[in-house]
Amino acid sequence: MTSDIPLNDRLDDDDYPAYTMGRAAEMLGTTPAFLRAIGEARLITPLRSEGGHRRYSRYQLRIAARARELVDKGTPIEAACRIVILEDQLEEAQRINAEHRRTASESAGSSGSG
Repeated sequence: MTSDIPLNDRLDDDDYPAYTMGRAAEMLGTTPAFLRAIGEARLITPLRSEGGHRRYSRYQLRIAARARELVDKGTPIEAACRIVILEDQLEEAQRINAEHRRTASESAGSSGSG
């Protein structure tokens, strides 16, 4: 499946599950148990290799790193996961609103020049 995608495209893809659980935990300076916990809290859902091993993308590692920051400051893991989910939803809503404002502005500009 992934062998059909050129290597450079996979390496540039933020969503490509390139990292094993051990490597991901090492990169984040945490434990595999932390990654399992945020998976159980449904913050991230790692993909599985053909052998059933968890694999993480760069995007998922950024999300996990944010959760770890909150946990390191004393936030319970379930609350940290909820905060990160809400932050992500807010960012997406702001992006959509900005796009709608841009589209409305362009429409208003083109309809007034007739």
